[in-house]
Amino acid sequence: MSRSFKLPDLGEGIHEGEVLSVPVSVGQAVKEGDIILEVETDKAAVEIPSPYTGSVHEIFVKPGDVVNVGDVMMTFSGGEEAKEGEEKKRTIEPIPPAEAITAATQFPAETKTGPVPASPATRRLARELEVDLQLVTPTGPAGLVTAEDVRAFSAQGAAGTKDRLAAPGLSVEARPAVAAETELPDFAKWGSVERVPFRSIRRATAKQMSLAWSQIPHVNSQDVVDVTKLEAFRQRHKAEIEGIGGKLTLTVFALKAIATALKTYPNFNATLDTNNSEIILKHYYNIGVAVNTDSGLIVPVVRDVDRKSIKELAVELNDLVQRTRARKTTVAEMQGGTFTITNAGAMGGGFFAPIINYPEVAILGVGQARMQPVVREKEKGNFVMVPRLMMPVALCIDHRVLDGADAIRFLSILTDTLEDPDELLISMV
Repeated sequence: MSRSFKLPDLGEGIHEGEVLSVPVSVGQAVKEGDIILEVETDKAAVEIPSPYTGSVHEIFVKPGDVVNVGDVMMTFSGGEEAKEGEEKKRTIEPIPPAEAITAATQFPAETKTGPVPASPATRRLARELEVDLQLVTPTGPAGLVTAEDVRAFSAQGAAGTKDRLAAPGLSVEARPAVAAETELPDFAKWGSVERVPFRSIRRATAKQMSLAWSQIPHVNSQDVVDVTKLEAFRQRHKAEIEGIGGKLTLTVFALKAIATALKTYPNFNATLDTNNSEIILKHYYNIGVAVNTDSGLIVPVVRDVDRKSIKELAVELNDLVQRTRARKTTVAEMQGGTFTITNAGAMGGGFFAPIINYPEVAILGVGQARMQPVVREKEKGNFVMVPRLMMPVALCIDHRVLDGADAIRFLSILTDTLEDPDELLISMV
């Protein structure tokens, strides 16, 4: 008698994944706990163990397939199913995270104002029946909206729609506009084309950025910071830091300066709760750092920045960046951020306006520090031109929570702290 193995609930609001590899073949004997699938979700790549001891009878998926929670992956014959008590003890451990972006990585839990989990076929059916998926009550595993849910909702007609719109916390005004999916032209008419699957980190980034852009009215404020003294300080101490496994980058100093500014202006370390008309002020300082990888941007989080010294941050950040690029960080290391910094300076970038990492309310973009001629007052009424190392910064804010004046004050604290290493060292533990 064959037994079916379905894609289990992977937790964290995950409803689908892409099959990366199938390390078993038909007829192969497996033991309970052997890895039988590797699936990449919008949060991490996970290795899935077999719940059975027996032989692989059939395999219904191949690398590249997108599968949903509850889909049958393969069947087994012979052997025995894992005991119930043992089954509960088993967990699926995340391996190198793939899609906690950007500006993820960490990703907020899905709500009625976010993307609705549903298969492409269900979405097509919803469009045909003119049903808004935001209004449909899901009955599928892990909150998945099924085709049956859509049909049942459609059968209720206009009365059912009105009832759902009147439900607490789901007014017409509260729901975001859902962009209509338009039919694309046949681009092949004008030349050869290639279709590349829109998956992995790129897909997760698109979801997160669309959510952030649709929810947050962005305003940005820009400035330049004179980091001449700070760079001299960095050069004096970088060998010492490298000797203990760290890397003394300008991002390390920026982390400490941001923590100082966040403590001075706590509204930047917040989240707007529109459902309860409250601003949630966080009394911890976990700063996400956007890391450029071969697969796209991933945002691991450095925790308790305010409690750590420059030396500790240099070591921790270097380790975190290396593990992120090697896909060896965990999902938990992508979560809990209160503010994000993205540094394009290493790639030669200058001024740019980053998108806020929802549900945070601000993000700092840092460009490459370059030598520039700067006018300085040598003595009263006497000005001279001097070469200084100037670093561009851009602070983007959520205008629902913060104003332009707040951004200017925040940047003033940041600038003063970075321009004077002594001032920066005062905030060290």
